[in-house]
Amino acid sequence: MKRIDNLIGSTPVAAVCNAAGQVVRSLTCDSREVSAGSCFFAVTGAAADGHCFIPQAVAAGAVAVVCQQLPETLAEGVCYVAVADTHAAMADMAAAFYDHPSRELHLVGVTGTNGKTTVATLLYDLFRRLGYEAGLISTVVYRVGERRIASTHTTPDVIRLNALMREMVDAGCAYCFMEVSSHAIVQERIRGLHFEGGIFTNITHDHLDYHKTFAAYIEAKKLFFDRLPAGAFALTNADDRNGRVMVQNTRARVAAYSLRSAADFTGRVLEQHLDGMLLRLGGDEVWVGFLGRFNASNLLAVYGAALLLGADRSEVLTAMSCLRPVSGRLEFVRAADGRMAVVDYAHTPDALENVLRTLGELLTGGGQLIAVCGCGGDRDRTKRPEMAAMAVKYAATAIFTSDNPRHEDPESILDEMVAGLPPEARYLRIADRGEAIRAAAMLARPGDIVLLAGKGHETYQIVGDERRHFDDRQQIEHQFSIHR
Repeated sequence: MKRIDNLIGSTPVAAVCNAAGQVVRSLTCDSREVSAGSCFFAVTGAAADGHCFIPQAVAAGAVAVVCQQLPETLAEGVCYVAVADTHAAMADMAAAFYDHPSRELHLVGVTGTNGKTTVATLLYDLFRRLGYEAGLISTVVYRVGERRIASTHTTPDVIRLNALMREMVDAGCAYCFMEVSSHAIVQERIRGLHFEGGIFTNITHDHLDYHKTFAAYIEAKKLFFDRLPAGAFALTNADDRNGRVMVQNTRARVAAYSLRSAADFTGRVLEQHLDGMLLRLGGDEVWVGFLGRFNASNLLAVYGAALLLGADRSEVLTAMSCLRPVSGRLEFVRAADGRMAVVDYAHTPDALENVLRTLGELLTGGGQLIAVCGCGGDRDRTKRPEMAAMAVKYAATAIFTSDNPRHEDPESILDEMVAGLPPEARYLRIADRGEAIRAAAMLARPGDIVLLAGKGHETYQIVGDERRHFDDRQQIEHQFSIHR
């Protein structure tokens, strides 16, 4: 419980809050979560305006309301605070409410289009293997030490973030590794957090439904590094053409990693087989249970970040040899007759190309690649033809199907995917994802690889407003007659 004036501090509204003398028991920006003693933040979002829900919040017991526009009718006994930016005020108050937990952690943020989940999760796994307690905030799961918490967003709202980090501190965690989405950066969801380091993986075509232009998307990512403090590190991917752009205005100390050129941390793929690859990291060699140059780049980022955090190099290399892929990232399923399938989260053109190229390099004895992929509804439509083009370029047969259609017609999404493909392109259209996977399994022969792209770790499919159970791995295991 906190006095609201203590949460706002020395802002101009502190005197108003002090006069109100309200004690805040919880913070929320969701009127459905309001209880007696809550402070409700009226946040304007893409789908709804929190100002419309102020009466419901007050009726449910809110003792304070932070908003950008005061309602016409003010309830007696409720403290109303008008601010210029509710997102910013919520971030500042959340950090204060939970006693600034990020200051008690070695907090590292990972941003980029692809690789965020892998890098953040592997850093969490690595530091746990090094003997430290750690927390994780990722697309797949939130972790407080060993405890798993269901993930709701890549980067949750700032109240949840601070609450999670307070749990981490109280549980004895010394480190926290988190994904930082472009949405979270521009929506002030990471405002008030004290980062010890930031990592840039890459930036490719994605989220233009939200950012509108690629330049705006780049600027959103760059803003994270612009705001890093002077004592932090900024680790950037020198192999990405925008890697240097990300850190050109940062106050943090800059370090770079590269598989292709001179950098602070360098790596090279020496060998690659179905069960892993041999890497040279700096002057050392290490065998890892991962595949693909993109994963070599991710592991190099993990290696560099660990050393920047002060970990011992030899201990880091030993621990890296024990790391395993993240759920839904190049996850292999092998049938008894020699057919193989790979479940992967690739849902951008660049990620899909990386996975297809990697799998193509692993084919032997005349084996072929069959790719099953789709595009999400109510999301960036401009990448749809690019996704289809990548599939037909690298796969012997492409099967286009539904991803999460949401409120769009699946057939209309497929129309946009195949628009512009050459007449000789080898592909099938099967809107039902379960049927598409069944068709791919039937087409596959021993030695072939079936790629199921786009869903990865997700165990659901969103159709309209309904979230239906659907698991790519379960589907292909059934088709391959694999029983657990």
